[in-house]
Amino acid sequence: MSKPIVVLTRRWPASVEETLRGLFDLRVNLADEPWSRAELREALCTADAVCPTVTDPLDASVLDVDGMRARVLANFGVGFNHIDLDAAGRRGLTVTNTPGVLTECTADLAMTLLLMTARRAGEGERLIRAERWTGWCPTQMLGTRVAGKTLGLVGFGRIARAVARRAHHGFGMRVMFNTPHPPPADVCAALGATPCASLDELLASADFVSLHCPGGAATRHLLDARRLALMKPTAFLVNTARGDVIDQEALVRVLADARIAGAGLDVFDGEPAVPAALKSLDNVVLLPHLGSATQETRIAMGMRAVLNLQDFFAGRTPRDRVR
Repeated sequence: MSKPIVVLTRRWPASVEETLRGLFDLRVNLADEPWSRAELREALCTADAVCPTVTDPLDASVLDVDGMRARVLANFGVGFNHIDLDAAGRRGLTVTNTPGVLTECTADLAMTLLLMTARRAGEGERLIRAERWTGWCPTQMLGTRVAGKTLGLVGFGRIARAVARRAHHGFGMRVMFNTPHPPPADVCAALGATPCASLDELLASADFVSLHCPGGAATRHLLDARRLALMKPTAFLVNTARGDVIDQEALVRVLADARIAGAGLDVFDGEPAVPAALKSLDNVVLLPHLGSATQETRIAMGMRAVLNLQDFFAGRTPRDRVR
């Protein structure tokens, strides 16, 4: 029997591609550039499985294609707000993701951004690279101490809890969180974390706010101009979730006016485009969506997708089915 045709919309780690090649008839986007909607539609019509990433907008206009052959979308990533699940359902598509395996590395990056913004690390590196550093002095580039401060987590899933563990046990931070689904009291106690009744209260109380909520229509511009105005002028904002959770134009304004102390961003609304106004600010650290970008994690993500594909084509329910 012929093997199912599996299409990767982007390059995956070599070891994962080798594994897929041994199991399926693998087709790969060798150019490794985001595909157009027409190219995505073609993949859906020529493959049994399409493996998209966050760079692939699989909305109704793409999924409602004539001549659909694909039966499963094995997403490379835990977030799937770039896939219209209702449209996928109408077409009978199974959708999977890759949860769990990117938790630790994404939490590491959230702490990296928190520390970089507090200690002005981006500014300091730019100073040296521009050969403008004239030597140590007592008042040069004074930042903010992290130890003992209050961290507010928006969302309290796997990644947020991993951040809480690092912050509380590593830096002695007081941890607050806001989520519609709070965990048991023993989980909170182990992480030194206290539930906050409302997002507004959390924003007004925290010295550092870190976003860990899913993207999509329900959370688009969750941090709008009104909510950003609730933050302390000494507070910092970290986002490793999705770019559209923040009203980016409002964020530029509060940063430019020093109404908050700074921000560390790994994701952007409309990425890879980043507004020039944001890039011009010194009190923001900008990273190119590196949350899960370690060899270990990206390989683990790929292998999780492989397992989901094996389950599907063996007639089993994939372990990470989201639709």
